[in-house]
Amino acid sequence: MNNARLRVFPAISRNRDPGKYVDELMHVARFADLHGLAGLLLFEGNDVFVQPWAMAQHIVAQTKRSSPLIAVNPVYMHPFTAAKLVSSFAQLYGRKLYLNMITGTAVSDLQALGDQCAHADRYVRLGEFIKLVRLLLESSRPIDFRGNFYTASGLHLHYRPPADLLPEFLIAGQSDAAQRIAAEAGCIKMQMLPPDHDRGISAPGLNFGIFARQGRDAARRAARERFSDSAEGRELLTLTMENTDSVWKRRLFEGQTAEMQHNGYWLLPFLTFQADCPYLVGSYAEIGEKLRTFAAQGLTTIMLDMIADEAEMRHVGKALQASGLF
Repeated sequence: MNNARLRVFPAISRNRDPGKYVDELMHVARFADLHGLAGLLLFEGNDVFVQPWAMAQHIVAQTKRSSPLIAVNPVYMHPFTAAKLVSSFAQLYGRKLYLNMITGTAVSDLQALGDQCAHADRYVRLGEFIKLVRLLLESSRPIDFRGNFYTASGLHLHYRPPADLLPEFLIAGQSDAAQRIAAEAGCIKMQMLPPDHDRGISAPGLNFGIFARQGRDAARRAARERFSDSAEGRELLTLTMENTDSVWKRRLFEGQTAEMQHNGYWLLPFLTFQADCPYLVGSYAEIGEKLRTFAAQGLTTIMLDMIADEAEMRHVGKALQASGLF
């Protein structure tokens, strides 16, 4: 059995109140810091209330160990800007960052920004972005670069972080283009928790939520109380699906059941627009055992959907502790 520690990045997938946004993120960030989790996943997009790099600085300044996972989309910044921000965090805080490399946002957001790249081309651009950021952070000499989307001549980053503070890159896309770029660029590939998770894990990273209690039946009852079915929520998800070209969202949306499976897999929170991923429901011991099994299958990294509620976070903490991997 693989006893390597799992790296967990909590994420709050649904927050529609700008007045509560920062406090809820900080609440989960402090929970992560206290329980030895890696650091909060910070989203990017036109509808995100606080720009993720700004939020990351707010978190790092108020935590002891947190290494935020920052969503980076080339449509919002140049590779040199990203590299210089990573370098700045290393200088200011001696803290490592993780970069969640994405191309997706709402189609209407891309149109509003004037971005006309096709889906596959956005991944070509993403691959060039990652390569250029790495070159800037690792090269001691000015670099020249010529790609389809980026060109650099004598570009130089004047402070290079030490090796232990260089960022790691994650890619969560599920399309063939995303998988190809993840492999070519040496990124940590992510996938959604599959329904048949005993045999369906094919990447070192998983995205899911945990809903846990002392016993299985109690967990299932509490989960159904927290995430009730909703015609309005299903309609909201349907509307968002008309405004996305995301492959992973389409795969979750089409042909899937909202019924809780015997193995604890549950898609209702996603199908009712209450989460961005499946949930795993069970007792602390069951979920701890599943996490150990996932680690034995090669899992190293989890994007973990979280509810910014003190009681629910304590339950998640007990399930993580039951795995012995934290």
